[in-house]
Amino acid sequence: MSIVSALKGDLPQQARSLYRQLLRQGEQFQAYNFREYAKRRTKDAFREHVSVGDPREIQSLIQKGLKELQMMKRQTVVSQFYQIDRLVVEGGLSGKQTGGSGDITRQKDTGWD
Repeated sequence: MSIVSALKGDLPQQARSLYRQLLRQGEQFQAYNFREYAKRRTKDAFREHVSVGDPREIQSLIQKGLKELQMMKRQTVVSQFYQIDRLVVEGGLSGKQTGGSGDITRQKDTGWD
């Protein structure tokens, strides 16, 4: 969604659209902590400004949100360059990466046996 197309339409619809885009983009982070921070920050920012009624102020907040969205898109691209192991809180495959010649084999670390 470009800034020009965001200006066409009513403010509540624009705000909802921006909210959904920010949440979706935050899910693109590779690191669990960044994903959770982006989700929490987006929700907190929208809750903080829920009582704003002035259309000009709402429009300025939407513009600020669009800038944040563009920054988040750049950050998620950079975060995808780095391969990291999943954390235990994320679920899914666990263990450490081993292997050679470019292939990755996931082995479960069973601890002290």
